[in-house]
Amino acid sequence: MSLLYRDVQREPFAEASHFREDFYGCLTARRDELFELTDALLCADGPVTSPVDLTLLAEHRRGHGALYDALSHGGLAAGRLRRTLAALSQPSAAGGRLVLAVDVSNWLRPDAEWSADRLFCHTFGRGRDQHLMIPGWPYSFVAALEAGRTSWCQLLDAVRLGPEDDVAEVTAVQVRRVVEDLIAGGSWRTGDSDVLVVFDAGYDAPRLAHLLKDLPVEVLGRMRSDRVMRRPTPTQLEYAQAYPLGGRFPKHGKEFRFAKPDTWGEPNVATVQVTDRYGTARAMAWDRLHPRLTTRSAWIDHDSELPIIEGTLIRLEVDRLPGGGDPLPLWLWSSATGLGGADVDLRCRSVPVASK
Repeated sequence: MSLLYRDVQREPFAEASHFREDFYGCLTARRDELFELTDALLCADGPVTSPVDLTLLAEHRRGHGALYDALSHGGLAAGRLRRTLAALSQPSAAGGRLVLAVDVSNWLRPDAEWSADRLFCHTFGRGRDQHLMIPGWPYSFVAALEAGRTSWCQLLDAVRLGPEDDVAEVTAVQVRRVVEDLIAGGSWRTGDSDVLVVFDAGYDAPRLAHLLKDLPVEVLGRMRSDRVMRRPTPTQLEYAQAYPLGGRFPKHGKEFRFAKPDTWGEPNVATVQVTDRYGTARAMAWDRLHPRLTTRSAWIDHDSELPIIEGTLIRLEVDRLPGGGDPLPLWLWSSATGLGGADVDLRCRSVPVASK
């Protein structure tokens, strides 16, 4: 059952009913069967192990032949569905702003030897808690996060990564498309806080910040504990004091090695919070740190001067983890600069803490 379109705005039942109508419009072939199949999939009591089992549910009113015909010859306008999802009411977090999480989820296909474009996917917890590489299809997901301790999120986009894809470029295109759809759908307006986009340690956060610099987004990513970054370019006075004999003016400041505390110096911001789940949380932040880029790897085709991508480096350390184990110090890099204590704590709460 669906309500007349736009009879009621932003009421939960009305919005769900409008979304069903919009979703039906996204189906381009075998739409009636695919729509019923989706209803049956959502109403199943448990995991679906075989598609034909869905034909036994009351929500599916056609035979199993129609199911296989829709799976083989059905069509979906993916771009229209993305815009439909972006036009929905979006959850807010981190002080009422939009927070997008980007991560990769693997569909393992170890026995599908003839499936195209399989990659080795990193898995943990299979075979006595071992790290294994299993053939499968990695999918990059973008989801809008809610505030508080909840596992609910609103998926906005999904892209399968291929063997020849540059993960950073594909992810940047994906995030750009989602953010532009959110702006077009009215979820972000001029004057709102920048959309916070959270990445895991497998992403190159500074490069993503460079690729998305023309959008109202802030990139927040986890960093490996063996990274090396550089301090801001010294001023003329600082350079004269450090090098009284002169020489070529440096483009980068001194090294900041994550693994060597004697290179850290005094942080620009230091905060201490007492939490229920993690005990005492201590955060230190250093402003305007950047990686030193070289003309190789991802930047090998860059035909102009390499950019200096400054941001705020944050180190978070907690006493304990809710599930036990020894917590590891967490390194974060934000594309925003000039952050205060409350800003640093807000970003620390946006990323989970890892264990040894």
